[in-house]
Amino acid sequence: MAGFSPEWLALREPADHAARNPQVLAAVGSYFSDRPSLSILDLGCGAGSNLRASYAALPDRQHWTLVDHDADLLAHARSRLADWADEAREQGEELVLAKGEKLIGVDTRRVDLNKDLDWVLGWRPDLVTAAALFDLTSRRWIERLVAALTSQRLPLYAVLTYDGREAWQPEHPADAGMHAAFVDHQRGDKGFGPSAGPAACEIVAEAFRKAGFAVSTGDSSWLIDGARADLRAALAEGIAQAVRETGRVDPATVESWLAARSEEGSARIGHQDLWARPV
Repeated sequence: MAGFSPEWLALREPADHAARNPQVLAAVGSYFSDRPSLSILDLGCGAGSNLRASYAALPDRQHWTLVDHDADLLAHARSRLADWADEAREQGEELVLAKGEKLIGVDTRRVDLNKDLDWVLGWRPDLVTAAALFDLTSRRWIERLVAALTSQRLPLYAVLTYDGREAWQPEHPADAGMHAAFVDHQRGDKGFGPSAGPAACEIVAEAFRKAGFAVSTGDSSWLIDGARADLRAALAEGIAQAVRETGRVDPATVESWLAARSEEGSARIGHQDLWARPV
């Protein structure tokens, strides 16, 4: 899967945290409310943003296993988490964090989730989670993951899955063509086979429902306004670059659209959060 820079992940983190659906997160917390401790497996952890956004809703004692294919991002995640915590210490290979009333153990492991998925799920966590991952994976990989989770009766909390909705203001004549080309690019192979793209959340939900799990979803769209101009500009450049690679939009049109998006304006980018659990 193509990597993401620490700079991009840091830029998007405030928008990610603001967008996360509070009702879905509260439901996850309620499910584990009688547990004194919890072990969590975070798939495609990036810089550890998912932990920072979720920890407060979970039991006071937590152990997170952060997995990613990018060794540099894993090292960056440890550093970011140590800086974020009230206190941090190394205990062998584990990073131990104190944050408010929470005591959080963290270990990081470099993993190829396409090749090593069964091995990773064999660690038998209490909760599996992932942020901004599933739209980059394939239907086949999603169904394989869900089959493994349901066979072990493991719940999944998946956040910020792109669902294809986009609304930019002010409107531009090229919006529809740019969006269609971007979605086409997103459906390309990111290391798991042809990507599910905007259909990913519904594919995950359908697979869990067929297995008899209860599924809840909630909107977690980015709202990007003038206060997040840097994120808007970086997002627009990323979309433009993806569209250039498809060759489906005239280069002059791409540049016109990008210039407009670099000026004043706002965007709503659709995401969904999902909570699936055994009943």
